[in-house]
Formats: sequence, C-alpha cells, structure tokens
Amino acid sequence: MGKTQDLIDEAVSLPIEERALLVDSLLQSMNPFNKKNDQKWASTAKKRLEELRSGKVKAIPGEKVFENIWKRFEK
Repeated sequence: MGKTQDLIDEAVSLPIEERALLVDSLLQSMNPFNKKNDQKWASTAKKRLEELRSGKVKAIPGEKVFENIWKRFEK
C-alpha cells in the first residue's frame, strides 16, 4: 500500500485545479466515454429542460427530494 499512499499524498499536495483534472481523468478511466450513452443523456436532459421551461413539469427543490428519500428509509 506504500506506493498507493505515496500517490495519494502527492495528489493531495497538488493545486485544486490539478487535483480536479486528476480526479476527472481517473473517473474517465473507470467509466470510458461512450458516445451512444452520452447522446441519450444529452437528449434526456434537453427534453427535461424543455418540460421545465414550458411549465409542463415543476421543479422540486433538492432539500424536498432528500427529505422524501429519508422518509422512505425511516419506515
């Protein structure tokens, strides 16, 4: 575990911008780019944004969403 901890220690000492780049690179290596999936997500996001803007659906504040989730687990 020495090498891993050395890498972590070195990464933590980097400026925030470089740490963000490192994290993004590591995450991308674990979840490679998939153009088909990204296109589906973009299409879904665009559709949902249009629904919000048109008033077809209403946004729910994040606090309310998490409150509802916690209520489900309390049962």
